[in-house]
Amino acid sequence: MRVNLAIFVSGGGTNCENIIRYFEHSDTVNVALVISNRSDAYALVRAERLHVKTMVISKQQLNDEAYLMGVMREHQVDFVVLAGFLLMAPNFLIDAYPRRIINIHPALLPEFGGKGMWGHHVHEAVKAAGKTETGMTVHYVSEVCDGGEIIAQFRTPISPDDTPDDIAAKEHVLEMKYFPQVIEQVIMKMKDED
Repeated sequence: MRVNLAIFVSGGGTNCENIIRYFEHSDTVNVALVISNRSDAYALVRAERLHVKTMVISKQQLNDEAYLMGVMREHQVDFVVLAGFLLMAPNFLIDAYPRRIINIHPALLPEFGGKGMWGHHVHEAVKAAGKTETGMTVHYVSEVCDGGEIIAQFRTPISPDDTPDDIAAKEHVLEMKYFPQVIEQVIMKMKDED
């Protein structure tokens, strides 16, 4: 039986599209739904082009347990991936999906994480700190912003000449290469434990 995956997004959706394509012919994982808190998120266009159901939900609906859990049941969601989703997952969702919600962060947590640390803000902070490497972190989602248990990290060297855009580009290569693989590994492990 395939695991039904929901991807939560807020923006452009390069990771979202990459994940959908990765699992397109999978016997294990079915991307059942893409949810965005923004109607103008380009991720929705990407998902629709690949024939994946999409939905826009308001912050109020996200935090409405009866509503959101109804959506999750309707689409028989087994696992949740946050891929550039900029709102906090509500506690009731985390409780309903223990160790079944994961997030990607564009830095090596615990550094450069927490409130306000998303997208370009992260790469600017890495540059300002004079780091010689950056990377991506995949972690379980907890009630603490970027505070859940780390599943995997991948690193890339950066040079003093690199701009925040250069740092972002290097980190993005890691996301494209590794994020779908990590999702698959976590899901396979979850299936083994069930």
